[in-house]
Amino acid sequence: MKIKPGYILRKVVDIYVIIGVGEDAYQPDVIMSLNETGAFLWEILIDGAEYQDLVTALMKEYDEIDQETAKNDVDAFLDQLRKQELIDL
Repeated sequence: MKIKPGYILRKVVDIYVIIGVGEDAYQPDVIMSLNETGAFLWEILIDGAEYQDLVTALMKEYDEIDQETAKNDVDAFLDQLRKQELIDL
């Protein structure tokens, strides 16, 4: 899966924001905020990643979480992106 073209992530003060830009943006009015974990996962998805890649990366970055917690977090994040139609599966 991969982030659709036309969306960028920007940090505004302490908040990460996804916005649609340019002619390639599917929904130019989409503005979505992410926490630090969401921004971390977003960066991995830019070039494309499999589900397990996201879970593994999250466990490496935050070594205090177990696999079940990582999967739950990844599932919730991907659900958000799917609802906004921001990823290609």
